[in-house]
Amino acid sequence: MKHFFKVFSIVFLCCLLALGSMFAAFLYFSSAQAGDNNSEQTNISENASEGGKETESEESKEPDDPLQKAIKESKRLNVLLLGLEGPRTDTIIFASFDPVTKKVDMISIPRDTYWHREGFDEADKRKINAVYGDWGVNGTKRAIESLLGGVPIHHYVKVTYKGVEEIVDSLGGVEVNVPFHMKYEDPTDDPPLVIDIPKGHQLLNGEQAVKFLRFRKSNDGKTGYRDGDLGRIRAQQQFIKSAIRKSLSYRLPIVARTVYKYVKTDVGITDVMKYVNDVIGIKLDNVSMTTLPGRPIYKFGLSYYSYDKDKVRELIMDIYNAEDEQDVESAQ
Repeated sequence: MKHFFKVFSIVFLCCLLALGSMFAAFLYFSSAQAGDNNSEQTNISENASEGGKETESEESKEPDDPLQKAIKESKRLNVLLLGLEGPRTDTIIFASFDPVTKKVDMISIPRDTYWHREGFDEADKRKINAVYGDWGVNGTKRAIESLLGGVPIHHYVKVTYKGVEEIVDSLGGVEVNVPFHMKYEDPTDDPPLVIDIPKGHQLLNGEQAVKFLRFRKSNDGKTGYRDGDLGRIRAQQQFIKSAIRKSLSYRLPIVARTVYKYVKTDVGITDVMKYVNDVIGIKLDNVSMTTLPGRPIYKFGLSYYSYDKDKVRELIMDIYNAEDEQDVESAQ
């Protein structure tokens, strides 16, 4: 089983692109000199393929809805981060930045999240990671906006696994506490995969980091994350913070150059420069990471992740510092 696009690469790229005031000027000059352009315009063919409608209903968008009111009044910048494996998204993260408080909130959305779309009744199509193959980036944005209760997504970032190894090496490696001995072999992989990372504090190079992020469980199934992808996400979030901490150093220009090679985004240079003043002052302590509230389920012969709609709303309300009227009344 191949899991090429892990949480680290996506979140890290987001921090550098959407929140990267420190390298905005660097990107501007390097892209101008090299003639690079990794920003993307809206794909018309993607729009044409987005005719379906989600059967999941969005939260009310009436003006009196406290969440929608908070969203309308907020200056938050929301970015969708996608790691692609063929026609499907292996990693999906919603990242939100508040330019006033300098706070960054990230929500990891399990790829197996149950999401039924009208006209897509096959079991494997009832997953959020199947949307990209049918509806492209724009359709995926709409689906995530709806899943999160109508939260707008302003930009997106796409990446392939290829960049992870190079990014980590450009950092000089990343320190991480490996929770258990990670040992796994897959001779059928191309090239054959061999993972052997000792338990404990380790400085991982690029190749090791990719293996760390790919690991799920040992061949005999006795060693691994007890709660599967959710446990792996938590371990990777620790890895992410370590990588971001190290990136905020003299290596940043080198890292930025590496990152830019492996990213496709609709965040243009003009947008990045516009956000420069807003992102000054961001601290690692202000970066919050969580997972979409929900639980694993099994139906239609497949494993899914059933998100908790009420708890998702509570999470978004908290991010936007909004309160339901009934909560306000009970507090009085």
